Amino acid sequence: MRWSKLFIPTLKEDPAHAESISHKLLLRGGYIRPLGAGIYNLLPLAYRVRLKVIQAIRKEMAAISAQEFLLPALHPAEIWQETGRLETMGEIMFTLKDRKGASLVLGTTHEEVFTAISRDGLQSYKQLPQIWYQFQTKFRDELRPKAGLLRVREFTMKDSYSFDLDFDGLDISFEAHRKAYCNIFAGLGLPYLMVEASSGAMGGSQSVEFMVLSDSGEDLIVTCSSCNYAANLEKAIAEGSDKANLNIAEKELEKFDTPQVRTIDDLVRFEGGAEAHRQVKTLVYSVTGQLKLILLRGDHELNLSKLMEVTGSSDLRPATEGEIAKALGAHPGSLGAVAVTTAAHPAISGVIADLELEGAVDMVTGANHDDFHYRHVSLARDMQVESYADLRTVKEGEPCAKCGAALKFSKGLEIGHIFKLGLKYSLSMGANVLDSSGEKRPLVMGSYGIGVERLMAACVETSNDEKGIVWHPLIAPYEVVITLTDVRDATMIEYAEGLYNNLQKAGVEVLLDDRDERAGIKFAESELIGIPYRVTVGKKLKDAKVEFLTRRGRQQEEIAAPEALEKLIALCRTKEYA
Repeated sequence: MRWSKLFIPTLKEDPAHAESISHKLLLRGGYIRPLGAGIYNLLPLAYRVRLKVIQAIRKEMAAISAQEFLLPALHPAEIWQETGRLETMGEIMFTLKDRKGASLVLGTTHEEVFTAISRDGLQSYKQLPQIWYQFQTKFRDELRPKAGLLRVREFTMKDSYSFDLDFDGLDISFEAHRKAYCNIFAGLGLPYLMVEASSGAMGGSQSVEFMVLSDSGEDLIVTCSSCNYAANLEKAIAEGSDKANLNIAEKELEKFDTPQVRTIDDLVRFEGGAEAHRQVKTLVYSVTGQLKLILLRGDHELNLSKLMEVTGSSDLRPATEGEIAKALGAHPGSLGAVAVTTAAHPAISGVIADLELEGAVDMVTGANHDDFHYRHVSLARDMQVESYADLRTVKEGEPCAKCGAALKFSKGLEIGHIFKLGLKYSLSMGANVLDSSGEKRPLVMGSYGIGVERLMAACVETSNDEKGIVWHPLIAPYEVVITLTDVRDATMIEYAEGLYNNLQKAGVEVLLDDRDERAGIKFAESELIGIPYRVTVGKKLKDAKVEFLTRRGRQQEEIAAPEALEKLIALCRTKEYA
């Protein structure tokens, strides 16, 4: 392709509204242009990169015998009602009605649709395992779309789904996808991490996120400074805190007056109060319409994702002050679980406490009487806790649960996510097969996603310099740019045209910069858009030499003009930087 014919609307300065590095460089390099909030036009360069990213993913999916589909992005609402996700997905899902009044949605993902196909098309265990996938547009009504292609309302996802007879089969399919994803991201030169993650609205027993560390990331990643532990903050655990008060002898429960004490800090400062780690914080949550008390130590914070997994419900919200007062007879700041039972408090369906409170004694908590608290609280003696679970958010610097070294927080950007869905969708939608004994068995499923445009942006986030983008050769829009410094010099033109034509014949994707512009502008723009290799045809051609630039590291050398063709063909065949 000739640059003079190609639409590359580069910008000299970073747009004022651009936030992330990838947002700035993709705009400046003429790759994307916004159409609306979270909606982007992909221009010719970006479209070429997108196709190459898809091909890189498709290669690894083929290696695990996955079969490619293309399913509709527009779905009848009924299929989402079968799993209950029409309600639980909430406002992130775009909904609409057709001219006859039928309810439709724009797909945020395709678990329901693929499950419906399996329900109709798979009857016997002999057809298993199956791995199905697609590249399809997804729609999500993000509240705050931002950072260019990193958080958008319309995007392409590679979503794949595995169907097995049992959980041993799911483990095999999950591991196949894990390895395929490792190959994809390593092949693109991405410094990725695999982290334990929450399954969230997807459900299932296990999920792993593939992340790259980036200041533009929206997640906090918890990593160990010593071992290989890594987890999303939503999932992260730490070694238990010192529970010195476990060995204190129990004392008689005592109610005491705490006027105007409303917060943990108020009680710390109050004479006769207690340090935060010796307080029991009581939160009231509506879980699928029923109120539950959630107990944590006063110096800990609730991790909502963990609560979601513990309760098995995504229908969670803090109770209103009115609901709390009606159920417990007190207001926030004076709440506690002492003597709270379903018999005495029928509006409360149970009490869940964080593991750090198990066995705790000599604690202080609210008395469910405004301006009063209890001291010398023993959880085992004074509270009816239905279960203890890990509910808290870990803190930076706490000891790793695996090795005891300090935990570190970093910003991370998700580039892939794999889930063990289990029976969640097959049970709710009736997707079954017959096993070898003729018994009906629900399909055991997995789900595996990669956002294509987000992956493009992640490549830019992790591979750039002060000059612009540094594309990996596998996905660069063009592999080579030939920069002609004088478009009026017949000798230069003849050599550049010959090299251009011969590279094309050899299958190299080459861009000939034949514009009548200053050499400095051409150099700057070729480095901004990130082409891996540049051949500069200039005055040194009279000595049978050309300048050769490798974009990564900006390594520059002079080479003999007759050797340029062979050198470029060899480099481009590897699809890797030398």
